[in-house]
Amino acid sequence: MITETELTTMVKGAKEATKPKKFKQSVELILNFKDIDVKKGFALNEVVELPKTSSPASVCVMATGDMSQKAKAAKADSVVGTEELDKFATNKRESRKFINKYDFFLADTQVMPVVGKTLGQLLGPRGKMPTPVPFNAPIESFLSRFRSSIKVRTRASLSVSCKIGDESMEDSDLAVNALAVINAVEKKLPNGEKNMKKIMIKTTMGKPVKQTQEVKKKHA
Repeated sequence: MITETELTTMVKGAKEATKPKKFKQSVELILNFKDIDVKKGFALNEVVELPKTSSPASVCVMATGDMSQKAKAAKADSVVGTEELDKFATNKRESRKFINKYDFFLADTQVMPVVGKTLGQLLGPRGKMPTPVPFNAPIESFLSRFRSSIKVRTRASLSVSCKIGDESMEDSDLAVNALAVINAVEKKLPNGEKNMKKIMIKTTMGKPVKQTQEVKKKHA
């Protein structure tokens, strides 16, 4: 198991391996797997809550009535009802723009059938089907959790890449986030840590920094 200290060193190396840019670069975690038969339907589609965040994920709530009002009061990035959803059914272009605009979707369980009918064919393949929110559930808690979360998704592939923050964050905070993702992913692998081949960290425009051979030997 790679440690937080080792990940911190990798993050520092990744930052040093890239030249300054005019924009804030993301810091990405790349995981390569081994000894997994992708032909047997291997896939990851996990929501991982990050301990440290610099910018919240965008969350859209699909709801009506009381939940809609509570979502607006909790300052969800967008709140849409059944009327708006029905309009998407007749305009695929606007539907795609809408879906691409948000990181996560939450939906009142009573609205889910409408979501499936109007946007299901577009949301499903993108791994963005809404998380159902039961009646009277605290929508504020759902929003708080998803705002600090990322999606880790891959299908029929032996690698996955995800954003764990940006270069303005402390090295140690990025390492904590990386470790949270690694732990979550390992739980979904057939043989856990044994299926982990390579761990790398990079900035948007930088070169990947690999886990050192010394680290690998410690955990072989």
